[in-house]
Amino acid sequence: MSWQPAAPPETTDVPSCPAVAEVVVPRERDLGGFSVRRVLPAPQRRMVGPFIFLDQMGPVTFPAGRGIDVRPHPHIGLATVTYLFAGGILHRDSLGSVQPITPGDVNWMTAGRGIVHSERSSPEARQRPQGLFGLQLWVALPEAQEEREPSFAHYGAASLPVLEGEGKSVRVVAGTLFGKSSPVATLSPLFYADATLSAGASLPLETEHEERAAYLVEGAVEIEGTRFEAGRLLVFAPRRRTRVTARGAARLVLIGGAPMESPRHIWWNFVSSRRERIEQAKADWREGRFGQVPGETEFIPLPEGV
Repeated sequence: MSWQPAAPPETTDVPSCPAVAEVVVPRERDLGGFSVRRVLPAPQRRMVGPFIFLDQMGPVTFPAGRGIDVRPHPHIGLATVTYLFAGGILHRDSLGSVQPITPGDVNWMTAGRGIVHSERSSPEARQRPQGLFGLQLWVALPEAQEEREPSFAHYGAASLPVLEGEGKSVRVVAGTLFGKSSPVATLSPLFYADATLSAGASLPLETEHEERAAYLVEGAVEIEGTRFEAGRLLVFAPRRRTRVTARGAARLVLIGGAPMESPRHIWWNFVSSRRERIEQAKADWREGRFGQVPGETEFIPLPEGV
């Protein structure tokens, strides 16, 4: 997904719930036929562990003949993580990768020193009405890995571990959580999980990870007597055990991990520990020095005045 500036998300402190340090309320933004909720980065919360960007795509239903069309655009210094609840996206990149993603799968693209990709609805999907609902997150890379060779990996839903029982189902998308480890290859300690809960079911949140947050996708939850509605990123207080209980059918994603060893700068689709590296990436995209996505001639121009 290509990042464009949006109105900053609202942030609200919740002193009545000691387990929650911050609440981020994203702003909805229309991208020409489908909605995006920008969650991270927020003015008062730039990152959670290595996660520096979080967008909610949809839910939206496209009529036949239409779909998502994110033209080729560049990235450096990060890994994009695409995960869908409904619908499908066709990924293409400058390495020659062509990979459809369906619900429960993971597309993990490591940009490293630089990559270009597009995200579109497939020609087959456009032949009928189609829905789209999912998340894209960006993971900042450790300093020693920021200039690594770019790569792309796809993991099918069946390859990801799922914990079920007591009214809950938790798919470990990446990293390790609740004693289960995803096969997704990461470059820093982190966790990312997709959890669905029936009414009254609860999830314990332990303290093995330094930074932790939950994004409420659907439904409402209660934490230590405080109710939270969908469309909220809850950043948990460090080193505090707590429990999330569903007040009806609910879905949430859990993210976090160890913080980066140094601050990260983000501009458009570029992330780096060095501001001068982002300036170089701007010049490289402007002058056509990134690779091209085979078979595609469109591209997103470098934003001016951002």
